[in-house]
Amino acid sequence: MLTMNTIIEPFRIKSVEPIYFTTREERVHILKKAHYNPFLINARDVIIDLLTDSGTSAMSSEQWAGVMRGDESYAGSDSFFRFEETVREITNMPYIIPTHQGRASEKILFTIMGGKGKYVLSNTLFDTTRANVEFSGAEGIDFRCPESKDPDLEAPFKGNMDADALQSFIAEKGPADISLVMLTITNNSGGGQPVSMANIKEVSRICRSYGVPIFIDACRFAENAYFIKQREKGYGSKSIPEIAQEMFSYADGCTMSAKKDAFANIGGFIAIVDELLAEKCRNLLIITEGFPTYGGLAGRDLEAIAIGLREVMDEDYLKYRIRSIEYIGEKLDKVGIPYIKPTGGHAVYLDAERFMNHIPVHEYPGQALCSALYLEGGIRGVEIGSVMFGKYAADGSLVSPPMELVRLAIPRRVYTQSHIDYVAEVIVDVYRKKQRYQGYRITHESPLLRHFTAKFEPVE
Repeated sequence: MLTMNTIIEPFRIKSVEPIYFTTREERVHILKKAHYNPFLINARDVIIDLLTDSGTSAMSSEQWAGVMRGDESYAGSDSFFRFEETVREITNMPYIIPTHQGRASEKILFTIMGGKGKYVLSNTLFDTTRANVEFSGAEGIDFRCPESKDPDLEAPFKGNMDADALQSFIAEKGPADISLVMLTITNNSGGGQPVSMANIKEVSRICRSYGVPIFIDACRFAENAYFIKQREKGYGSKSIPEIAQEMFSYADGCTMSAKKDAFANIGGFIAIVDELLAEKCRNLLIITEGFPTYGGLAGRDLEAIAIGLREVMDEDYLKYRIRSIEYIGEKLDKVGIPYIKPTGGHAVYLDAERFMNHIPVHEYPGQALCSALYLEGGIRGVEIGSVMFGKYAADGSLVSPPMELVRLAIPRRVYTQSHIDYVAEVIVDVYRKKQRYQGYRITHESPLLRHFTAKFEPVE
């Protein structure tokens, strides 16, 4: 890429999709009809959709060409073998099992490896991962590194796992009760922060010394590899594929939602080193997803994933991707808006507790901020705080997670700089008049993943 101050998009736009512009008055009614939950707003009524970067990427012309080449044979399709070859090349793991998306991989893995009385340990489990762990009867426990607990601290690898806490827990509970360690790269719930190679290596060493399996949640493996290249000594001259291969070499397996770093609209996989575990996963896959060479996916999806996995490791793309997220942070810094620093790989995480500091935690400041961003600018984000991860104590009181965040996840290759400028303007506008917004109470919720379908009403 040219060495200029402006980081331009490393692609040309070939097809466009219209945006429907709602008025503020319309959005008042839309928000109320959706029970103040962004997940329940129709996509047509959203101006800038930052709810998730999962499955929302723009596919390349080569991926669309691959869609046309897709082999839809039920068993043994050429598309599967191209997909398998690509994943195997990146991970160096022999057994590759396609699934229809990441949570399907998690469901299969934890159905086999979870269970009552077991623990799944992580740097930070994301929502669907934690839900599948708990659904199996196991308990998910996070060991976040000390640096991650200070949102203003500029540290290079705030996604790291606290290795000392991990070792102490395994020694106390005994390895027999530990199902596995799941290392999420980048650390989504922790602000999209990267995990260093040194930390991956140390966590792997601890796990292997106790005979505990270590898996990687690889949704954003390429973004994590780019951060390692930029920030960790000894990796500046290595290629992204080389760094990725080393990351995976310390693991016994991985799960991936290909809807993130593979630019695909659907799909995922499990990659495994152990043959017996792979056989168990395939047996369950056949019951729940489909034959092992399609795993709930069309051949065209397998083609798109295989191509996307190669495209995402292009360094010009990754430079643009990471810089575009930094650009939003710089806009917020000028006004003093609190967010998780430094910016991560796929999203900006607003610190909702400090942003909406007049709203108590039990009135869900993150949900209030999400509503305000939609009301004022038609921007859809997602709360990552007491709605998504909150629990109830025995007396019915709210047990909150460490941080109250709003994630603004940037779809890959979708929005331009002017869209991002608009997002920053809306955030600043909401911040300057934040006292106008009130908190919320939950009027309906589900026992698992309640944030997807919960209903709210304003606290008067």
